[in-house]
Amino acid sequence: MLRSALLAASRSPQVRTLVEKFPPTHAIVERFVAGELLDQGISATDELVATGRKVTLDHLGEDTKDAAQAAGTAEAYEHLLAALKDTGLAADAEVSVKLSAVGQFLPVDGEKIALENARRICEAAAAAGTTVTLDMEDHTTTDSTLSIARELRADFPWLGVVLQAYLRRTEADCREFAAAGSRVRLCKGAYKEPESVAFQGKHEVDLAYVRALKVLMAGDGYPMIASHDPNMIKIAGQLAEWNGRSRDSFEYQMLFGIRPEEQLRLAEANTMRVYLPYGQEWYGYFMRRLAERPANLTFFLRAMATRG
Repeated sequence: MLRSALLAASRSPQVRTLVEKFPPTHAIVERFVAGELLDQGISATDELVATGRKVTLDHLGEDTKDAAQAAGTAEAYEHLLAALKDTGLAADAEVSVKLSAVGQFLPVDGEKIALENARRICEAAAAAGTTVTLDMEDHTTTDSTLSIARELRADFPWLGVVLQAYLRRTEADCREFAAAGSRVRLCKGAYKEPESVAFQGKHEVDLAYVRALKVLMAGDGYPMIASHDPNMIKIAGQLAEWNGRSRDSFEYQMLFGIRPEEQLRLAEANTMRVYLPYGQEWYGYFMRRLAERPANLTFFLRAMATRG
């Protein structure tokens, strides 16, 4: 119930205003978000790369309802990718894009606009010498997102896509997207979904994650294991070994600010990529991080008590 309440709060304008105006909030958010400005995102990327980790940057924004705002987000990604190229970071850093941030939900031609804006971003990534991964949101966007991914992959075969293990359809989607050259980030899922489309209990979700991971590790693509769960990380390593995978044929991914010591440990012998968000629209992302793990909420509440 707490998770459901936090996810509901992530879409509440009233709660957003309260959280954003609370004085210590920004200091606490810094644990999970690199900052609000491009320079802060680049600086955090540089620091992570210096420790042997790779990065995927998310310019925060979602649920865009305005075409101009969607185009502005695409332009922000173009500036980000140019900065990665200019600073020499493009070899170790790519970008993650939510299609809702570039127009997917617009009432007229939303999917077409999102495709056009995502294409702009992919072209900028190609020019910078790096890649793009399409983030996944709630289940109502899955068909649209995968459809756009298929179109973009015709010109950008390196395009990555996120699949969420808790959705009942994901094992089948993994079979389609595990082809040679494909990049698939497998996560458990961070949205509240109905039982008709998603597994509900932790045990069920864990089993679904392993089933999907088996498909990806046995396939010809490049699996990206997005998990902080020690058991899933251990299983991923075992599956990689059993399938004869080299250490450069898959990677681990974790969120900025979560289990940094484990990130460093994994980076010693594997490809370890940090999901690094930045930007002014941090509220929805921050609330989902609190909902995902009780430890995150405990950290937030303790900070509120000590800083208030």
